Amino acid sequence: MATPDELDQRFTLRTATDRYDALRAQDALVSTPLTCEEALELLALGEVIARKAGYGRQLTVRSARRAGASWSQIGAALGTSKQAAWESHARWIDGQAAQPTRDGHIGWNEGDLAAARALAGEPQADDAD
Repeated sequence: MATPDELDQRFTLRTATDRYDALRAQDALVSTPLTCEEALELLALGEVIARKAGYGRQLTVRSARRAGASWSQIGAALGTSKQAAWESHARWIDGQAAQPTRDGHIGWNEGDLAAARALAGEPQADDAD
């Protein structure tokens, strides 16, 4: 059985969604049901897609901050509060600090982390509120 961690190494976001869509279509439209292995792969692919999309989301949050967006604006774009958007991004930054401990990941050095935290700032400091 393939785990999300294994599939994460094999698939990009695009190829994971393509495979996910193919399995979902087979499950919904074909008279032959998915095998146990295929159904478990479908579950694991869903997790891979969520992880990759979440990572991309946080990269886009950084882009928005670099472009001058306030946390209120980012929260609105995400359908949440500025505080929730900032907290999610801060957790993601903290998670990047732990990446060097995971196999196959480089992670960020202290300079990268300091720059990311400075760019994130604090939601209370936004002038656009």
